[in-house]
Amino acid sequence: MWVINQMERLMPEAASGWLTIVFAVLSAGFWLWMFIDALRRGEYIWAVCMFVFSFLTTLLYFFLVYRPSSASSVRGFELPGAQSRQRIRELEARIHHLDKAHLHSQLGDVYFHQGKLAKAEASYRDAMQRDSEDVETRSHFGQCLMRLNRPAEALPLLETVHKQDPKHEYGHTSMAFAECLTALGKTDEALEVWRKVNEEHGYARARVQWAELLIARGRKEEAKPLLDEVIVEDKHLPAFQRKKERVWLRRARALRLRIK
Repeated sequence: MWVINQMERLMPEAASGWLTIVFAVLSAGFWLWMFIDALRRGEYIWAVCMFVFSFLTTLLYFFLVYRPSSASSVRGFELPGAQSRQRIRELEARIHHLDKAHLHSQLGDVYFHQGKLAKAEASYRDAMQRDSEDVETRSHFGQCLMRLNRPAEALPLLETVHKQDPKHEYGHTSMAFAECLTALGKTDEALEVWRKVNEEHGYARARVQWAELLIARGRKEEAKPLLDEVIVEDKHLPAFQRKKERVWLRRARALRLRIK
């Protein structure tokens, strides 16, 4: 403050103009922050009000919506699962008022992420009743059914998404489809899907399962380079990725020892 006061005393007009610019930049940044947050939360009425009435509405949004919802993070401590529980409450409240397919689907995603597959299935079914053509819902519902060991039910869901967009969610839907085909004994089709996934992506999940099918067919020489790639590339992955891919690395090493 002393520095600012001295500047104002020495150069009153310049200092005043400088402070006005700084305040305007900070205000615009704060408005943009809250506006984007409102869009991400689906608070579209708030977003419109902020766009029309600008800064005053932005302050109200910060104290009435943003700050209460992030209170736990402001305190520096959050109970395990608190964010998911809060998200579930938000979605349930919005479903009560709007009952839209995408809200049921998003609720299913939260339950799926938590490993509560029965609840996820129920939410996905509610979403499908309201919009049976939504690609995200069909993909996630199919993957949920796969986790529940019901590949016959998952197949038509995953197949339609795969045919519509083989690159959906960076190939993860296609990988689930290939796993579904394998579970149902349709290995010829599964091999083709794995081949196409591997052409587009370098997932250890895809290479290992493709190699497993090749080995089962007696095509060991084709499987070896796939397994070698997984083993070699693991050394160059960042720590978080190595942890994620650990299960596939173990399977690759075990398979490679079998087909020396």
